[in-house]
Amino acid sequence: MRLQDIKSIAKGMGIPNVSAARKADLIRAIQKAEGNFDCFGSTEGGVCDQAECVWLSDCLPAGRQEDT
Repeated sequence: MRLQDIKSIAKGMGIPNVSAARKADLIRAIQKAEGNFDCFGSTEGGVCDQAECVWLSDCLPAGRQEDT
């Protein structure tokens, strides 16, 4: 998902400091605000058991990047 779309979602949820936040931080804030695990990009070995997560397709590549 594009950063601008994520910022729009975060603003709509009342999350502060949206304009200065990184993509991963915004997604984690959205996850937390929704009552979900705020785990975006924190996978170990590219394995995630949250199969219904709407961020999964963005998350797994982000997790691999953060591991390096």
